[in-house]
Amino acid sequence: MSGALFIGLMSGTSLDGVDGVLVDFSGPKMALTQHISAPLAPDLRAKLLALNSPGTQELHRAALAANALARTYAQVVHDLLGSRTPALQVRAIGAHGQTVRHRPGEFDGTGYTLQLNNPALLAELTGIDVVADFRSRDVAAGGQGAPLVPAFHQAVFGRPDETVAALNIGGISNLSILPTAHAGPVTGFDCGPGNALMDAWCQQHTGQPFDRDGAWAASGQVIPALLQSLLQEPFLAAVPPKSTGRDLFNTAWLQQHLQGFASAAPADVQATLTALTAQSCCDALVRFGAGSRRLVLCGGGAFNAELVRRLQQGLPGVRVESSAAHGLPPLEVEAAAFAWLAHRMLHRQSGSLASVTGARADRVLGALYPA
Repeated sequence: MSGALFIGLMSGTSLDGVDGVLVDFSGPKMALTQHISAPLAPDLRAKLLALNSPGTQELHRAALAANALARTYAQVVHDLLGSRTPALQVRAIGAHGQTVRHRPGEFDGTGYTLQLNNPALLAELTGIDVVADFRSRDVAAGGQGAPLVPAFHQAVFGRPDETVAALNIGGISNLSILPTAHAGPVTGFDCGPGNALMDAWCQQHTGQPFDRDGAWAASGQVIPALLQSLLQEPFLAAVPPKSTGRDLFNTAWLQQHLQGFASAAPADVQATLTALTAQSCCDALVRFGAGSRRLVLCGGGAFNAELVRRLQQGLPGVRVESSAAHGLPPLEVEAAAFAWLAHRMLHRQSGSLASVTGARADRVLGALYPA
């Protein structure tokens, strides 16, 4: 198949913006040639966040939000290519969309996963083929449809001589265990909350969209009783395969646990939420990736110094390092993964791992919307 350039687009559960990358697959290893980040318009961010919870006129609001998101994606593509790369040179765009509901295996035995997107509009606006809807096929095959990145993590971070763990901390945190060659299958799962609760609390009490460097959390003190209450969430103790989202870890969930802590200082709650993310990730690695001595961090959480400090403190003997040390900066990893998944889909190669999602077998992921 001709065309080695692919674009990957990602707007994660943190709802902090859209990352776009231009990836060249012509060589023996993929090469990232461009990256940009664009914030989501505050109005669109608010609408997407609201759609994570039941409300009135959901279908109407979701359709219009999907259109607005596709236009944002199109602008990112335009800015990514600029005057340097004609759109005709790009084989396809991998566009994940915005997850607003994720309930695999529930209700009728199949469940569903819903990513807002309008890939047809994106193809129309860019003149480039679009590959989207990456989770549904795995869910149809009995899988969780998430996390999608472990196969990609193995391709870029795996080592033949040591077991490596990769931790993506977006709105939700997910862990990949990448064993040495022939030592067993790649595994991975969602650990629990990533930045979602920390960001929401920070926005509510400081007006800032996130706790830069974790400085606010570092100024507070962990509330042990609150932390223990949060850690009692059954999802955290569940055995993989498992995945989650804002369906569970949202402000309503947090408010239930805050009952009885009305007098707590907001900074202390922030410190506790940071400890929750760190401890749930550490516990996950200790339970299911004990052979790992290297933890590669990606996603926005990799820039939270207080969170990284707590991760390293909770994992003595494990080297905690940024994905940038492996040539792929933290904010580029997931976008690159969707360029990779689009490339694999067009070559009819599987993008999922049944060992991760629990599906009946690996599946080719994504649906094609020709330009």
